[in-house]
Amino acid sequence: MLVTGGGRGIGAAAARLAAQRGFAVAVNFLKDEGSARSVVDHIQNSGRKSVAIRGDVSIEADVLRVFDTVDRELGRLTALVNNAGVVDRQARVEDITPGRLQRMFAINVFGPFLCAREAVKRMSTRRGGAGGAIVNVSSGAARLGSPGMYVDYAASKGAIDTFTVGLAKEVVGEGIRVNAVRSGFALTQIHASGGVPDRVERMREHIPMKRGAEPEEIARAILWLLSDEASYTTGAILDVTGGS
Repeated sequence: MLVTGGGRGIGAAAARLAAQRGFAVAVNFLKDEGSARSVVDHIQNSGRKSVAIRGDVSIEADVLRVFDTVDRELGRLTALVNNAGVVDRQARVEDITPGRLQRMFAINVFGPFLCAREAVKRMSTRRGGAGGAIVNVSSGAARLGSPGMYVDYAASKGAIDTFTVGLAKEVVGEGIRVNAVRSGFALTQIHASGGVPDRVERMREHIPMKRGAEPEEIARAILWLLSDEASYTTGAILDVTGGS
């Protein structure tokens, strides 16, 4: 398995849980090598193979190198979690710059496309692969739109939802299932990077379950979609949003 953005938050939880379920896990990261190494050490100490791989998913050369490293270190890929993503400071659309849009869509949309492309090349039975599964990490923002806050982020995740459905139909006959998990307000560091570290607490009363999600709760949905228990599920978008 390859988990992009696997050093922290939902990605780290998915990587650790995947190891418990028997996967060898490649943990992709961009800047925080220490967190990625910590996840890898945890997995290796549990007796499973794991490797940390630096790479920017929005840069094709980096994506190719990441997948080549997975091939070399762990063997043929059978599972991909497209988790890497960014948010930005809260802003109205009238104040969003082209540079912000380019960064947002490069990481949140181009990255999953490039990673899925390379995964399909390795998984497709048409290309000699043994099949596999891809899970894209989306967001409840894709349904809600995030007005006055992150319309650009919401739009990028809406693109991921459509991508999930289209790719699922494209490769279903090649032994590959493609699904998405729409995460709700998760207790991760992404909110701090957007300038609102206490955003989950601020929004708590608007969440029907009155709390944010632990990363492990999102990870369990991801691993279910990757498992044989979801063998008849493809093109699905699973809301794990506490009722939002």
